[in-house]
Amino acid sequence: MAGRWAAVVGVLLLLPLLPLASSSMVFKLDGNVYPTGHFYVTMNIGEPAKPYFLDIDTGSNLTWLECNAVEKGPCLTCNKVPHPLYRPTRNKLVPCADPLCDTLHHDLGTTKNCRDAVHQCDYEIAYLDGSTSLGVLLRDKFSLPTGSAPKNSPTIAFGCGYDQVHDPKNAAKVAVDGILGLGRGSVDLVSQLKRQGAISKNVIGHCLSTKGGGYLFMGEENVPSSQVTWVPIAPRTPGRPNHYSPGQATLYLDTKSIGTKSMQVVLDSGSTYTYLPGDLHTQLVSTLKASLSKSLKEVPDPALPLCWKGPRPFKSVDDLKKEFKPLVSLKFGGGVTMAIPPENYLVITEHGNACFGILAIQGLDMYLIGDITMQDQLMIYDNEKGRIGWMPSPCDKMPKSKAVIISRI
Repeated sequence: MAGRWAAVVGVLLLLPLLPLASSSMVFKLDGNVYPTGHFYVTMNIGEPAKPYFLDIDTGSNLTWLECNAVEKGPCLTCNKVPHPLYRPTRNKLVPCADPLCDTLHHDLGTTKNCRDAVHQCDYEIAYLDGSTSLGVLLRDKFSLPTGSAPKNSPTIAFGCGYDQVHDPKNAAKVAVDGILGLGRGSVDLVSQLKRQGAISKNVIGHCLSTKGGGYLFMGEENVPSSQVTWVPIAPRTPGRPNHYSPGQATLYLDTKSIGTKSMQVVLDSGSTYTYLPGDLHTQLVSTLKASLSKSLKEVPDPALPLCWKGPRPFKSVDDLKKEFKPLVSLKFGGGVTMAIPPENYLVITEHGNACFGILAIQGLDMYLIGDITMQDQLMIYDNEKGRIGWMPSPCDKMPKSKAVIISRI
């Protein structure tokens, strides 16, 4: 989910192959950084298919929905989601003895217990903010635009999360029904689609617009032939084997280095904001404040911890550019730079203030790049060639292609 660092799951699924229908799929995205906090796709799941909003998340490779538990009935510890909760049936459950369940628990670093629930595979996912999601593993139909008949829709393994909040009185109203796991693994949606022949290449791309919305694609057809900055996907590391990383980088504000130590960069579309280790965040904020115009006044705003008021209320990205000049950047080896202009580190709130969307997490040992920083950038995760790419792009415009089925599902 947005703002949370998801644990990852890798599983090998052995399912019937579908006829190869397309080299790519493109989906319209809804949502925004502020105030929604999610960029999401509409997916139709089940038989009969019903719509669900799923937060696109490159930081997790398990897709899951908030749902009613098979045995316990209506979920009492779920958030208030946009659609009626998914209701699984017993025949959709993955049994505890299934090898799929063993792989799931191996990747989560947990131990399964089949004595209490032989007929289902229970799991628990822990997040960086300390929250958890309890659920069971299922298989069901996803009505994707594969070009195949509905009866040939791919059967996808995903989680049924039936315990998201420990106190029902604290259940929150959220903009999405669950997450779409796009992480680097074997159980993510794209890997499953490739194995079933629904797409030809394991390539993912997303383009998140500062105006809201954007698009997501799966497959290789919409990868530009030029102007993309490419870097190798960094080797897997203990603790985050399925996350996408372009390697290590050093943080800068204009030409001034913020800290001297390079650190791994992780790209997580499931996080609304970008996160830094506490000490580096303190240095960045101090340096940024010293560079700002005196026309900016620090003010409180419920949206985020650090906000400024301008000479007049901020209304657009152009207003931000006039008052905020400093450029944040991440410098990788080989002269590669990821530029972060003001519109990619600030949000304009309903009060007309500009708030800093780079936040701190004490003890963090990486640069966690979230949606705010990836806006108006075409981000590409090419698992076939082992590379990550990015380029500036007008993300409010869907790509043009004869072969791609553009769908909101």
